[in-house]
Amino acid sequence: MGLQAVFFYLFAFVAVASAFMVISARNPVHSVLFLILVFFNSAGLFLLTGAEFLAMILLVVYIGAVAVLFLFVVMMLDVDFAELRSGVLQYAPIGILVGLIVAAELIIVVGGSVLTPQAAQSITMPIPNPAERTNTAALGDVLYTNYVYFFQIAGLVLLVAMIGAIVLTLRHRTNIKRQDIPTQVARTPETVVEVVKVKPGQGV
Repeated sequence: MGLQAVFFYLFAFVAVASAFMVISARNPVHSVLFLILVFFNSAGLFLLTGAEFLAMILLVVYIGAVAVLFLFVVMMLDVDFAELRSGVLQYAPIGILVGLIVAAELIIVVGGSVLTPQAAQSITMPIPNPAERTNTAALGDVLYTNYVYFFQIAGLVLLVAMIGAIVLTLRHRTNIKRQDIPTQVARTPETVVEVVKVKPGQGV
């Protein structure tokens, strides 16, 4: 067994164990930390397969943004996790259904690769030589030529989702003073400055 196989089993074992700890840890902060560990080991697996771009995206986007955002939400917001856990059973059938669908997809993918190993060789686009063109450059060529419309649609969907999340979480409170920029710009010295003539020996 070569060195690459040793690192593969090491990253895979830690990733699976950390993923199990994400769903079994009682402390939500520990769950987020285990999730970050899963991302790190998944990035290591991507590096072993030669997909360095996906590995860096996993580190920068998911660990640097998503996981840190989860940690911020868990630690800074007053979330009642006891109340959230109380409604888990009513969503259990949907969760079981989604789990069965994902398991069936994995079985189809693994079974298809075992039954028809030549399917992996029937790709429509050739894989470039790493010495001639890097993985990131080849991925950019494919993404911005053949799949540019799908890429733009995916970006539009994410933009709509971001705007929707902001609109759903935006709450206007009546007891908070808010800045009214048009009113401030329309102010004149006559409306905001009051000149008071004070007589000698008399206070304001």
